[in-house]
Amino acid sequence: MSENKKAEKIVGVKGMNDILPADAPLWELFENTVQSVLKSYGFLQIRTPIVEPTALFARGLGAVTDIVEKEMYSFVDSMNGDQLTLRPESTAGVVRAAIEHNLTYEGPKRLWYAGPMFRHEKPQRGRYRQFHQVGAEALGFTGPDIDAELIMLCQRLWDDLGLQGIRLELNSIGNAEERNRHRADLIAYFEQHKELLDADAQRRLHSNPLRILDTKNPAMQEMVNAAPKLLDYLGEESLAHFEGVQKILRHNSIPFTINPRLVRGMDYYNRTVFEWVTDQLGAQGTVCGGGRYDPLIEMFGGKPTPACGFAIGVERLLELMKASGEKFAQKLCDVYVVHQGEAAGMQAFVVAERLRDAGLDVVLHCASASAGGSFKAQMKRADASGADFAVIIGDDEVANGSATVKTMRGENADNNQTTVAFEEVADYVVDQITCSDGCDHPDHHHHH
Repeated sequence: MSENKKAEKIVGVKGMNDILPADAPLWELFENTVQSVLKSYGFLQIRTPIVEPTALFARGLGAVTDIVEKEMYSFVDSMNGDQLTLRPESTAGVVRAAIEHNLTYEGPKRLWYAGPMFRHEKPQRGRYRQFHQVGAEALGFTGPDIDAELIMLCQRLWDDLGLQGIRLELNSIGNAEERNRHRADLIAYFEQHKELLDADAQRRLHSNPLRILDTKNPAMQEMVNAAPKLLDYLGEESLAHFEGVQKILRHNSIPFTINPRLVRGMDYYNRTVFEWVTDQLGAQGTVCGGGRYDPLIEMFGGKPTPACGFAIGVERLLELMKASGEKFAQKLCDVYVVHQGEAAGMQAFVVAERLRDAGLDVVLHCASASAGGSFKAQMKRADASGADFAVIIGDDEVANGSATVKTMRGENADNNQTTVAFEEVADYVVDQITCSDGCDHPDHHHHH
């Protein structure tokens, strides 16, 4: 390679995005809120592998679904010939783990997960090939109460994140027998109106006619709206369950609309299905989808166990948070430590550690190629860090055993600096922070 040729740049995989440090405060706020809300309902986290046997998804999602047909990242492990897949969703893996480790043996379980999923779709706004979901799965509960609890948990999450304008849509898709009766009538109905079906609908007519109800094609809307409705096919038990969910939601003032067109692409859903939708993201309206999937655990070889859950598309929800206009600016630290000279540099480390012992976030200025180490350059960095205080240590400070503490924010920031003995710097800064709202108790402790 000749001297002057620059190495070629490698860029990331299409549709798989870097989450950059500027977005970290937003992700952290979201993740911390999710964790505290789920904890407040007694859910425990489960972390399953990102790679699962391909057969898990082929069986669970149904071989004719879009996901299995053309969106999964599947490959053969060249070391041993195993057929593996990057998970396109997490329910199948959680259920596999629950069966494998007998999780519901001593009673029902409330579980939640968070992490990346992978689908080979066309990347567009709010849709990526590696995307993140947070979800909950409640295994072993039969009644409508858990369905309602999951919905109320979502509502609490939106409230805690300060999000408005997320609407709840609800439906029941009954059981397999009720769906089969409806499906037969639906196919017959569509065949009567075959001349109105587009290519997509014709392809789905016999494999997955429910998906035709989902069509966005305006030419088909009127015909689709008049199609037989699944709700009219529900038996007594399914209806009672659905009514039970609605009753709890009404009693807790959770508004919803019943959307008889709400269906699921996966084979294993039954009874309650719900979606949280918003108009604030353009066409990509759904931020959270969920429902019951009582048949799945038996399909995977476990003892028949009822189950219910939901999944949230994290990227979409973060777009909503950004759109809500809240500022998620985060200061890098509470204190920035500025120093010059070797002895001062040594002392600066000690002071920085003491400040951290006191529960503060501290950035210690370290040498870099670009920024000269002059006080002026360092103070610029200190200012940019958003720190409330700069602690300054130079030769003079080392000589008299004290640091200069400068207030960086507020109206008197310009001329407000104090000399403080090294061993008292941490206490002094903590007192300044806890007493910035005008208290005069010097013995208050700051818990960060």
